[in-house]
Amino acid sequence: MKIKAAIAYNHIDPYSIEEIDLAEPKADEVLVKIAASGYCHTDHSVKHREERSIHPSVLGHEGSGTIVSVGEQVKGFAPGDRICMSFAYCGECYACVTGRVYQCESTGKLNFGGKAMDGTSRLSKDGVELSNFFNQSSFATYSVTHQNNLVHVPDDMDLRLTGPLGCGIQTGAGLVLNCLKPEPGSSIVVFGLGGVGMSALMAAKLCNCTTIIAVDTVDSRLDLAMELGATHAVNAKNTEPDVEAKKITGGKGTNYAADCTGTGVVARTALRCLHYFGMLAIIGGGGEFVVGTGDLGAKTLTGITEGRSTPSIFIPQLIHYYQKGLFPFDRIVQFYDFEEINQAADDSASGKTIKPILVMPE
Repeated sequence: MKIKAAIAYNHIDPYSIEEIDLAEPKADEVLVKIAASGYCHTDHSVKHREERSIHPSVLGHEGSGTIVSVGEQVKGFAPGDRICMSFAYCGECYACVTGRVYQCESTGKLNFGGKAMDGTSRLSKDGVELSNFFNQSSFATYSVTHQNNLVHVPDDMDLRLTGPLGCGIQTGAGLVLNCLKPEPGSSIVVFGLGGVGMSALMAAKLCNCTTIIAVDTVDSRLDLAMELGATHAVNAKNTEPDVEAKKITGGKGTNYAADCTGTGVVARTALRCLHYFGMLAIIGGGGEFVVGTGDLGAKTLTGITEGRSTPSIFIPQLIHYYQKGLFPFDRIVQFYDFEEINQAADDSASGKTIKPILVMPE
C-alpha cells in the first residue's frame, strides 16, 4: 500500500516526507494506522550518525495508533484495537523467557539493524528498500509491526499521548520505579531534564522521595522540574552539583542518583553526589566514564535499558498513574503536525521542547 513517511536519506539533509510503499503484514505482524509518534533523542542520534548508518531509513519508535489488520498468528490483538508501540524483542532468548525482555539478546539487531523480525524490510520507495527502525518506523502514516511491540491503550486515554510511553518516558520512570526503587523519605538527584530525566523526577515524587534535586543547565527546565515535584533546582552552569547536593543533604549525600544525560563526566559527578552507600543508575553511553577509587566507596553503579520494563505490564501502570494525577507527563510534551517534523527535531535538539509528539493527518 502507499503511505506517507519521513525519510532520512543521510545524516545531513532534513527529513523528507514522501510517498512510499508498505508491504502487507506477515503472520505475526499487524498493520497500524499511526495517530502520533514521539520524537526521541535516539531518533536524533541515529539520524545524525555518520558511522554505521542505516540510511535511507524511516525512523520513529514511539508510535501510537489503531490496528487495521492482523496476521493469522497474532494473538491478543484485533482490528480496531487502540495501541502504542514499544521496543522489539525476540521473545525466545534466555533473557526474554525469564521475563527480562529489555535485555533481549537480539536487541541491537531487532531495533537498530534496519530489518523486521524476519530479516527483511516492509518499506521501499521506487523499488529501493528503506531501513526499518525498532520494528515500527512510526514516522509514517501507517506501520507494519510485530505483535511483540504492541501494548493496549484504554479507550478513555488520549491515544496521541501514549507513544512516548514506549521508550523515553518508560525509560526514565522505570529507572526509578523498576531499578532504584527508592524508599519513602529518601533523597535523589536527577541529572538531565529531558523527557527521560523529567520522567525519572516525576517517578521519584510518586515514590514519596522527600528530597528531589533536579540538575540541568536550562533555567526553564529547572522551573518546570520544581512544578513537577523537585524540591531543589541546581543549574550546573552556575554551581558544582555534587557540592550543592552535599549541602542540601547536610553533608551526607543523596541516597540515589540518576544520570539521564549519557555523558561520562556527568555520571562521575552524579556518583560524587551520593552517600557512601548510595546507588547510581546510568542511561545511555555518550562517553568514557572514568571512576576514581575515592568516588566509589561502597556505592552501587548500574546501567539501565528501556527502564527495565516489560512494556505490556509497565506502560498500563504508567497510564493508570497518569489518569490518577500522579504522573503528569502531559506537562512535558508539545504536539507538532507531521509536516513539522524538522522543526520538532530542531526544537528537541536545542532543548526548546522536552518531548515533541508528531500528530499524523487524519
